[in-house]
Amino acid sequence: MSSSPARIFAELNAVRPPDSARPVMGRAVVIGGSVAGLLAARVLSDFAESVVIIDRDDLHATGARPGVPQGTQLHALLPGGFLQLELLFPGFREQAVAQGAIDSPPPSRRNYLDGRVKVVVPDDADSLAGTRPFLEGLIRRRVLALPNVQTMVGRAVGLVFDGAATTGVRVDVDGTPGVESADLVVDAMGRSSRLSDWLQQAGWDRPVTRRMTVNLNYATAMFRRRETNPQPALVLALHSPRLSSDVAGAAFFAVEDDRWMAMMAGYGDNRPGRTAADFVRRMREQFPPEFGEVAANELLGDVQTYHHADSRRRDFHALTRFPARLVSVGDAVASFNPVYGQGITAATLHAACLSTYLRSKPDLSVPAREFLALQKVVVDAAWSTSTSADLALPHVDGPYPRAYRLRSWASGQIVAATVTDVAVARRFNQVVSMRAHPNSLITPGVILGALRANRRARSADQRAR
Repeated sequence: MSSSPARIFAELNAVRPPDSARPVMGRAVVIGGSVAGLLAARVLSDFAESVVIIDRDDLHATGARPGVPQGTQLHALLPGGFLQLELLFPGFREQAVAQGAIDSPPPSRRNYLDGRVKVVVPDDADSLAGTRPFLEGLIRRRVLALPNVQTMVGRAVGLVFDGAATTGVRVDVDGTPGVESADLVVDAMGRSSRLSDWLQQAGWDRPVTRRMTVNLNYATAMFRRRETNPQPALVLALHSPRLSSDVAGAAFFAVEDDRWMAMMAGYGDNRPGRTAADFVRRMREQFPPEFGEVAANELLGDVQTYHHADSRRRDFHALTRFPARLVSVGDAVASFNPVYGQGITAATLHAACLSTYLRSKPDLSVPAREFLALQKVVVDAAWSTSTSADLALPHVDGPYPRAYRLRSWASGQIVAATVTDVAVARRFNQVVSMRAHPNSLITPGVILGALRANRRARSADQRAR
């Protein structure tokens, strides 16, 4: 593949499953039945004779998994993730819509920045709206229907090594210890992954964990929805950090079972929407009229709150010593401020990295450096997009990357131009939906286009006064 991050990112977005199974290993074990773990299992089913997913929850059960505390919150499926899911699971859209998901083409989406409606890009990609348990359930059922994928209800407690290679997973099943042998082990244990501890305990290097404290507080509530095909079906309203509002943003989606799912977010000591009365009041008073219209409907259940302390990434790619037959995916590698909705889409791209790596028929007896290099491109892209926005928040004080001030100025010009300029908005949407690398946005042509658009907007405002 090309060495350019932007080119690699574009190629990963176009990865398709092989036309026929081409096993390169006997048995693969995935630790964790998260979305990232399920997607890894889907890819492994093309390259392994058998795949075992180990999880503390019964993955055949329906509804929200107890092991996903943020599962009750609003989740965005970015267009980039939706396209990847359609590649991995042909017919995913039709199946999702048939079971209640809401189509969200560009005309049905509306974005606000500081109360000002942003342009709708005519040829932007479609997406879907649904709750996290609903979307995860669709993925889980498709994966578990694969003939060579099995599940195990148990707790992974460590790894087994033979020299420089991982050969299995230590498990505890109802108090009975055991070992699941594997030709490849995939860590999908999420933000609380214990892989770093296991490596250190076995004499391997521990990866550096980088953190950016964001102290995000968000709350989600469900409302009755009477419209069958609502317009708009998805609305996002953000407040710039320079505004003195204690609410950073809000959104609402039309989701399955004739419901609206609404969310508000704040930072630090600001905890908007902790009670039903406060949630409804803020929806009506602090956001565009559509939010008040949703809040006028019947509230279903309690307001669900969640706290996200920091974004973090574990730099496995930087380790000079790393075991063979071992990789990590999803939040176990990097998790981001959930306001930007990158989690599920990043997991689909990690799956694309795994597919690309295994398609090359690698030597599994050596560390998966090729996979780690591909994954780094995905993590860097998502990390750059989310943390550059977080650094603009008053309470976030670094760490700052090189050339931060210049990149921050350029990003500010581009974001401002998306309100009035379709061409700039199209390029911006490609990046924030994870269909293009951030490097494709910070170019002289895009920046000059943004500057011209902002100059035209200022002139129009002056003439209007």
